[in-house]
Amino acid sequence: MLILGKFTIKAPIQKLWDMLLEPETLGSCLPGAEKVDKIDEKTYDLIVKQKVGPIKVKLAFRNVLTVIQPPTHLELEGEGEDMTKLGHIKQKTTVDLKDIGNGEVEVAYESEVAIVGKLAMFGDRIMKSKAKDVEKEFTKNLAEKLRSLT
Repeated sequence: MLILGKFTIKAPIQKLWDMLLEPETLGSCLPGAEKVDKIDEKTYDLIVKQKVGPIKVKLAFRNVLTVIQPPTHLELEGEGEDMTKLGHIKQKTTVDLKDIGNGEVEVAYESEVAIVGKLAMFGDRIMKSKAKDVEKEFTKNLAEKLRSLT
């Protein structure tokens, strides 16, 4: 399943880049994040709780940054499993930041996600809708965090 998105946020591009690589930022901005641990400069472990359709899931993920080109491009690959064994998820994500002037940055992302197990029964439509909801909340939280630092 391919999930694409784009949003604009008011921030200097370097500041946004730096914040996106901080575990504290991810943990405080990502909806449902219970834990974000930085294992090394390129590896992060996350525990995220979400509700997908009628089912609540608690996913344990490991994400590895595979390409880092500050402050405009990063790629990461991740793999995780629902802690109650409802499914397994693999993802590969590309994130591009583009300074569009007036102190704003356009953030574009593309994620290729493979889901197996009971979670897969929800199909692309429900999963993409859930991803959009998470994106909206993440963007709102990130904007608030950036405002509080200025």
